[in-house]
Amino acid sequence: MTEEHRRQHRYFRKRRSGVLLHPTSLPTADGPLGEDAYRFARFLADAGFTLWQMLPVNSISGQYASPYQGTSVNAGNPWLINRNRLCREPWLDETFAEHNGIPALSLGGLISLARGRFAERATPTEQQAYLEFKQRHVWWLEDYALYCALKEHHDLAPWWCWPEALRRRDAAALASFTRSRASRLEDYYFEQFIFYRQWGDLKRYANERGILLFGDLPMLIAHDSVDVWANTHHFKLDPEGQPVAVAGVPPDYFSASGQRWGNPLYNWRTIAHQNFQWWVNRLRSQLTLFDIVRLDHFRGFVSLWEIPAGCNSAVEGRWQPVPGRALLNVLKREFGDLPIVAEDLGTISQEVLDLRDEFHLPGMKVLLFAFESDNNNPYLPHNHDLKSVVYTGTHDNNTALGWFSSLDDARQLRVLEYLQYPREAMPWPLINTALSSVCPTAILPMQDLLGLDGSHRMNTPGTTAGNWGWHFEWEWLSPYLIQKLRRLNEIYARI
Repeated sequence: MTEEHRRQHRYFRKRRSGVLLHPTSLPTADGPLGEDAYRFARFLADAGFTLWQMLPVNSISGQYASPYQGTSVNAGNPWLINRNRLCREPWLDETFAEHNGIPALSLGGLISLARGRFAERATPTEQQAYLEFKQRHVWWLEDYALYCALKEHHDLAPWWCWPEALRRRDAAALASFTRSRASRLEDYYFEQFIFYRQWGDLKRYANERGILLFGDLPMLIAHDSVDVWANTHHFKLDPEGQPVAVAGVPPDYFSASGQRWGNPLYNWRTIAHQNFQWWVNRLRSQLTLFDIVRLDHFRGFVSLWEIPAGCNSAVEGRWQPVPGRALLNVLKREFGDLPIVAEDLGTISQEVLDLRDEFHLPGMKVLLFAFESDNNNPYLPHNHDLKSVVYTGTHDNNTALGWFSSLDDARQLRVLEYLQYPREAMPWPLINTALSSVCPTAILPMQDLLGLDGSHRMNTPGTTAGNWGWHFEWEWLSPYLIQKLRRLNEIYARI
């Protein structure tokens, strides 16, 4: 173990492996935080894995919206709540349990009825737990409930289209709305109580079986979110609440013209003036839900690609500096060694690598990127190191099989030659390569473990349709596969 490796968080000092699967990809119809999630945790333990990596689990604008365009950085996604588990709570009657919450009810309707039963029948201990939850999360929960109720009241219009007094958070206007919608606001408090309760149960279950939960924290947030509405001074907005510049990335592997994401950019001066407390709170929320967190778009902690709001293409953007070193110093003082993985993919400068290494954060090595250039390509296995996490691919990539099938004959030959003409068909040569890598942590997308083609990918960057809805079926997962994976984890010392 090198000195650099020794200075990383303890979670990254031993060889381990995990699976990338967002909870929405579980084969369930009544909300992912139920038996399917527990069954998946058992599968991981049986197969010798000790990490379950997910995409962001924050609240989103719809059931299949991008998890990277969240409506709150602290609120959990209510679509993950398992209706069946909720309906079997002891303070709900047997009718709910037998009919799984009366299927005709919407999720919101079920939450509202469940809250009423909870108020009538829950034990004093449970009532106290609910009060303590609201007190502990009050710093974000009240704004979240207000935002959701206001969206509902204004036919889901974005916050900048609300009446001016509400858009500008006039105290008298908000107080009046709060009085008129007190019951509905309580529904949203209760929704988050149930989410955190179900999530906490799952996390304990996984941790007891040696499984760490590995989350994902987006660098940027959606314009139409409670965080922007409640903290307009933290973002570069005009007096009408519109961004004066938006985020994206320049041309890269994923897109020849770059990507215009459209997220508002931070006003780092005001955030720094408050000693980055907004970011401290944000990471604290994530470390309540997860053991490890990936910082998405880590290069954004050095500089962000700033595109004038009137430009329709990312090409017109430019890099703008970000006080990432000061921010990470504050986070380190607050949390100690940071259980953080830096997503350092794409256009990366030496300054980004230096910042990553200064705080002893593992970076990422993606095997699907390894064969795009010469033998100095950092993603090739012979260039791996002890301060990285190796992936076959990520949620933004094709599946390993889909990727290999898309290569021309010459590129396929190069891959096979490098891998010494493996006997097994794809994707197993890449799975074996990831697990045998010197990188202490190896992550495998579920699609690759199941040998699925490109029609099963999770997301295609730069597109807006057909993403985020993939799920697998349990019959695709055989006892033989579990035994095979456990044996590979044993062979490569990842158990």
